[in-house]
Amino acid sequence: MEYRSHALKNRGLTEAFMKAAGMVDEEFDQPLILVMNSWNELHPGHAHLRNLAEAVKAGVRLAGGTPFESNTIAMCDGIRTPASNKYILPSREIIADSIELTAEVFQADGMVLLAACDKIVPACMMAAARVNIPTVIVTGGPMLAGRLQGRKVVNQDMNDAGSGYRNGVKLTPEEMHELTENICGSVGGCWGMGTANTMSCLAEAIGLTLPEQAAMHAVDAQKMRLAKKSGMAVVDLVKKNIRPSDIMTKAAFKNMMIVNEAIGGSTNTFIHLPSIANELGFKLPMTKFDEIGSQTPQLVGVMPSGPHDMRDFQFAGGIPAVQKELSSLLDLSVMTVTGKTLGENIEKTVNYDTSVIHTMEDPIRPTGAHAVLTGNIAKNGTVIKKAACPERMLKHRGPARVFDSCEDAMDAIRAGKVAEGSVIVIRYEGPKGGPGMREMIDITRTLSSINCEDKIALITDGRFSGYSSGAVFGHCSPEAQEGGVIAIVRDGDMIAYDVNERTINVELSDEEIEARLAEWKPREIPFKGYLRRYGKAVSSGAEGAIINR
Repeated sequence: MEYRSHALKNRGLTEAFMKAAGMVDEEFDQPLILVMNSWNELHPGHAHLRNLAEAVKAGVRLAGGTPFESNTIAMCDGIRTPASNKYILPSREIIADSIELTAEVFQADGMVLLAACDKIVPACMMAAARVNIPTVIVTGGPMLAGRLQGRKVVNQDMNDAGSGYRNGVKLTPEEMHELTENICGSVGGCWGMGTANTMSCLAEAIGLTLPEQAAMHAVDAQKMRLAKKSGMAVVDLVKKNIRPSDIMTKAAFKNMMIVNEAIGGSTNTFIHLPSIANELGFKLPMTKFDEIGSQTPQLVGVMPSGPHDMRDFQFAGGIPAVQKELSSLLDLSVMTVTGKTLGENIEKTVNYDTSVIHTMEDPIRPTGAHAVLTGNIAKNGTVIKKAACPERMLKHRGPARVFDSCEDAMDAIRAGKVAEGSVIVIRYEGPKGGPGMREMIDITRTLSSINCEDKIALITDGRFSGYSSGAVFGHCSPEAQEGGVIAIVRDGDMIAYDVNERTINVELSDEEIEARLAEWKPREIPFKGYLRRYGKAVSSGAEGAIINR
């Protein structure tokens, strides 16, 4: 069999350089497998990936391949300041590009991509689609939930630590220290269904990881064995010439979106899945999420959409058990990295705990976790995780409190200057206007910590963490920087929405909106370097914040 990497063989100095790095003649006759790691020492979701990479390489060698390891960057959404938060989403493009560059320059025959967290997993999926050589993704797994005062840590503890407040009272230094000592139980991605674990689940759901990979915890002994088996699997894929384009079909994509609704995934999927679809050559409008969600029951209630953590989800059976319950909705004929179909993979799967993974006959909710609303303030849509919204806030009307940045809104909330019943509007936080489309998690954690999740709503052209909860609407499009109506809303304007009816509007006449827009001008982006280039090149949040190519 002729391998792609053979283009490097017998090229004189090229072969000499590879031998200088340690290769021997026998290795040139085996498939060359890029093991692209995203390890770094400070990122809790990725700090253990060096050991997993060693297991992957051992698996590649066991199967008769030649592994070589390289590295890409990995940013942690939890380790950042409000200002540096602008760089988190843009890092996705750098990661995908770096994987493409490395695979193409070294003419790898296959890839194993190691990642765990929010932007890194979707970037790996983008790169897999783009490079289209046999690829397996190894996700790093969730961290263990912490223990605090004899009980399991819950989402509210995370909110208290993130906001520095509990029930409106500022935490003492001693209380804050106790939280920081106990919230995170181990390395790994955060312990609920935030974006990191959502995207790991979806990488498995589309067939790019071995079964059980997503929910298998970072510290579980089986994690190392799965990594080794992933190295073996990619060599088998190379020999069978099974590529991402054979796995990431439209049918598999629909399967993945169904699973996303069933598990109560992060709203960041509305950014990441369109970007992956773009690499495959098709569009994924926000309305498609709503269409699939209306036909899919929510079966899983992992925090913030329910009481469980990822360990509960793992013990119940993880993604294979969810797919088994959803069998009647899924296309079971799609191919996966096991070399078998989805149906073959889950044939003997068992749901071990129907209180964690509900059945189709007894769902948590009859429809999916998300809703897309449209109206004059969001003509192209805005998304809410309705599964994490208090029932009484699914329909609301209130006066706008308008801010042009996350920081301004935070200052007002903490000063008690946002009245109950208000609809906070935070604009110029979109992909172009931020630039970078920051997460508004500091805002949502503060609202939660002062018990206002069911009293104040929030709409923004920015986005939210997978751990955000409340009546919070993100990805409002068109964004303010593009001249969306959100740019001309003023304090006191009445905003009304109805999640069940999928409507959201500012109560202004068309004539008043046109008059205000006529006076509006876009802001000058006050950044240089990568963020400035990103802001000029990136597409709308409704389209996935894709870099126009």
